[in-house]
Amino acid sequence: MTVSENVPSPCISVCRMNPQSGLCEGCLRSIEEIAQWGEAGDDLKRAILWRIEQRREKGAS
Repeated sequence: MTVSENVPSPCISVCRMNPQSGLCEGCLRSIEEIAQWGEAGDDLKRAILWRIEQRREKGAS
C-alpha cells in the first residue's frame, strides 16, 4: 500500500464521536476510518469518502 496525499481529508475540525451512530459528527467517519486515513492509499481514501457520501444521503450524523 502506498501512502498518498492526493485525496484531501474530510476532517473539518469538529471532532466529536456520536455515541449512537459511532461516527464523527464533523466528518461522518468511524473511528476505524479515522485511524486508517493517515496510512491509507488513494483507493482506500476514495472508498471512505464514498461511504461518507452514502451516510450523508441517508442523513447519518
